[in-house]
Amino acid sequence: MPRGEAAIGRVMAQMAMVMNLDKCIGCHTCSVTCKQAWTNRTGVEYVWFNNVETRPGQGYPRRYEDQETWRGGWEVDKRGNLALKAGGRFRKLVQIFSNPRLPALDDYYEPWTYDYETLTDAPLGEHTPVARPRSLITGKDMKISWSANWDDDLGGSAATRDNDVLLNEVSEKIRFEFEQTFMFYLPRICEHCLNPSCAASCPSGAIYKREEDGIVLVDQDRCRGWRMCVTGCPYKKVYFNHRTGKAEKCTFCFPRVEVGLPTVCSETCVGRLRYIGLVLYDADRVLQAAATPDDTGLYEAQREVFLDPHDPAVVRAAERAGIPRDWIDAAQRSPVHALIDTYRVALPLHPEYRTLPMVWYIPPLSPVVDAVRGTGHDAEDHRTLFAAVDALRIPVDYLAGLFTAGDPAPVEAVLQRLAAMRSYMRDINLGRAPDAAIPASVGMDEERMYDMYRLLALAKYDERYVIPPAHAEQAHRLEELATECSLDYEGGPGMGGSGPFGESSGGAAPVAVENYRALRDRQRADTHAVPADGRTRVNLLNWDGRSTPPGLFPPRETPGPDAPGGAGPTDPGPAGPAGPTDPDAPPGPGPGSGPGGDGERRPRP
Repeated sequence: MPRGEAAIGRVMAQMAMVMNLDKCIGCHTCSVTCKQAWTNRTGVEYVWFNNVETRPGQGYPRRYEDQETWRGGWEVDKRGNLALKAGGRFRKLVQIFSNPRLPALDDYYEPWTYDYETLTDAPLGEHTPVARPRSLITGKDMKISWSANWDDDLGGSAATRDNDVLLNEVSEKIRFEFEQTFMFYLPRICEHCLNPSCAASCPSGAIYKREEDGIVLVDQDRCRGWRMCVTGCPYKKVYFNHRTGKAEKCTFCFPRVEVGLPTVCSETCVGRLRYIGLVLYDADRVLQAAATPDDTGLYEAQREVFLDPHDPAVVRAAERAGIPRDWIDAAQRSPVHALIDTYRVALPLHPEYRTLPMVWYIPPLSPVVDAVRGTGHDAEDHRTLFAAVDALRIPVDYLAGLFTAGDPAPVEAVLQRLAAMRSYMRDINLGRAPDAAIPASVGMDEERMYDMYRLLALAKYDERYVIPPAHAEQAHRLEELATECSLDYEGGPGMGGSGPFGESSGGAAPVAVENYRALRDRQRADTHAVPADGRTRVNLLNWDGRSTPPGLFPPRETPGPDAPGGAGPTDPGPAGPAGPTDPDAPPGPGPGSGPGGDGERRPRP
């Protein structure tokens, strides 16, 4: 809805994500690639910045949604003001050396490996040797009893029914009929909230929200390991590195986002269910929305915080706030804005936590369709589908507990839009005349319904990921922020200690300065992209290994014509000419040439 300029407060930009749960197949590719990129090192073996949960199920860590136990998120006090559920400054001061509201390792799981040495070194015997599971924490043999995706193996069965927080909050009838219903997958990352309770809980001020794009990060230099952030986050997406004593969390892959590339979990998603885009919001309305008295009103209250990027008044206010024009254009093309505000099919995860989360979900329609098909009726007829949405036992109530604080009306409206789209598109795909009454029945016109179908079913890469790159004028500030939250610096967590492949794997590799646009061009090019100024700067941590850029290898000596195997003076060798010496090129290995040395910046993860 357009607003007058006087009604618009401080305009800010926020990177956000929407996931279409109908497309998630539970393959965990996103989890594994995120693990390899960010937490494949000592001290964070149990940490999964991205995990995929089976619903109904306990979640990860177990029963993280039980805020009566964990006291995460915000609540409205008697005076109508927001307050942390875990308590204010006085309570934190009293408990600062002993925080009692923390999940134990058993609530996550004890990570393990296998005793592979037994397989390789066991002598010849009558029986095949067995590689026993061995704890990565204690190094001793252990019995595996739980992990980050254990609910997958149980298939959402009765074995975990009593431990599902949401399932215990719905009616007895639904719980008794639970085994006759369905399951679906719920991928989760940090919500990068507009009102993050983790940042408000940190006594050291180490957790901060970036002004440029709203990404929430941890300053590793300022973190003192109080772990109040772990308690304060209701989604339990802040973790403690037991080796370094620092907090860590999902970074929304900010080094990739700054150059216009999607997060690793989105890039590698098999089902193509993730959408990333920019939204504009009124920062002055955030606290007012989070303090909405009724939990069921929080979904609409958060939607009211978002601004229409097509509104001329919003565009002028954004330009006055210093938001670049190409970022405003990206907000206008944002798939996230379209799914949340234009088509209204995306919903927030647990808005009752009052953090105003920025990772939203399209609830699954497939179980509704499967239930109709099982009765022998036409599963694509919109009248049949609408009746199924209204009559189905658990989806609406259970999904409402996840996405709308228990209010079934918004969930029913979303499922009916998705059902109408399915019925409307079937007529088109079968060559029949489309029925305009179908989109009209859910408050949409034919053009808008087809556009929604195209975005959900046919959208290409650059339509699913509309990510404006960082500007040159922002580079210095972003560089400083990146250094502050870096996981790899002298004495810091690093990528496994003193080397890139684990402890004692060698000294730190020298890293040269590479600006954001050069990095973007290099990652999108088929060959190594040399900076426009002609200087031979090479970032070894990002070299793709497919080329031999000048300056990367020493020049190859040309053997004489009489030398054995000599190719003659005309053969320059496969490495090519090295080019003239550049006095500004990065120094080679040696004292002072590691990360953080003069003329260099510390590497980012």
